[in-house]
This record gives sequence, structure tokens and C-alpha cells, in this order.
Amino acid sequence: MIYIYNDYGGTHTTSLAAAYHLKQLPQSERKLTKEEILNVNYFNKLTKEDFGKLIFHGNDEEGHLVYTIGRKRNKYVVPALKEMSLLLQEKFKFEEKIVFSNTSPTVPFAMSMGGLFSRGLKIDFIGVPLLVIGAKQCCDNIYRLVENTKEIGRTNYKENIIVLENEMYK
Repeated sequence: MIYIYNDYGGTHTTSLAAAYHLKQLPQSERKLTKEEILNVNYFNKLTKEDFGKLIFHGNDEEGHLVYTIGRKRNKYVVPALKEMSLLLQEKFKFEEKIVFSNTSPTVPFAMSMGGLFSRGLKIDFIGVPLLVIGAKQCCDNIYRLVENTKEIGRTNYKENIIVLENEMYK
């Protein structure tokens, strides 16, 4: 199975989701510390050159692959990846389940502004504190989103390609 967490930039909520998924962050509903947030792999480290790239984060405890992708505002990235996956599954007769999980609904205003200042305008002294505030605000939602994503991945569905929009985590 392959899990792909996606959002606008691919470096904040997706990185936190991948870290929760891989048990690199405490699996509890407590608020993360500034140090825990800033030490997450790829958190606030990707650049515009990384948009559209699948970033490998590791294998989970069941051996499943965990990736992230930043899709910008393009609403066609995930549908295109889904169609490509279906095409490859049909052509090469493999049955690998792929779960695309959108982390965008978890993004609070502070994180959006922090990303703009830090990644967009390169003003880290304003952006990074806002990102930390935002990450603390949404870490519970991200944790629950990841747990739901994993549960859906374990469930038998008719299709092997599953797209989760996760609107309930707003």
C-alpha cells in the first residue's frame, strides 16, 4: 500500500501527517512542542522547485510507503495521479492500493500566513513563529486525519485508488 498526503505546499501539514503516520511524533492528543514541530523532516524546508514532486518519508510499521506532495492550487494534480495509477494498474496488472489524503482542511490561518512569510517571502523571523502556532493549533486534527487515513487504507474497497478530501477536519 502507498499513502500520499497532499496539500498546497507539501511542507507543513503533509510533513506533520507523514511524521504522525510513521510514529516519529508522539501518538497522543497533546500539543506538540516547538522543537518537535521544527524537527519534523521536510517541515518548512521544501521550496517551489519541490512542488509536484513525490517526497518519500519512509515505510510505516506495516511496511507501507508514505509520501507527500505539494500541489499548489492545482485541483487536477490528484485526479491526474489517480488516473495515471489506474492506467498503470490496468496495464501492468498490479493490485497496489494507493490512498491520497488531503491535509489542506486542517490548515489554520496562522499556518497559511506563516507559510506565506517563510516560504513565499523568505521572512522566517515572522513566518516560523506563525507556523509553530499554526502547527500547535492543528496537530490534533492532523493526528485524527492520519488515524482515519490508515483505517480507510486497511478497509477493503472495490477500488484500489482512494482519494480522501477530509473536509470533516476543517
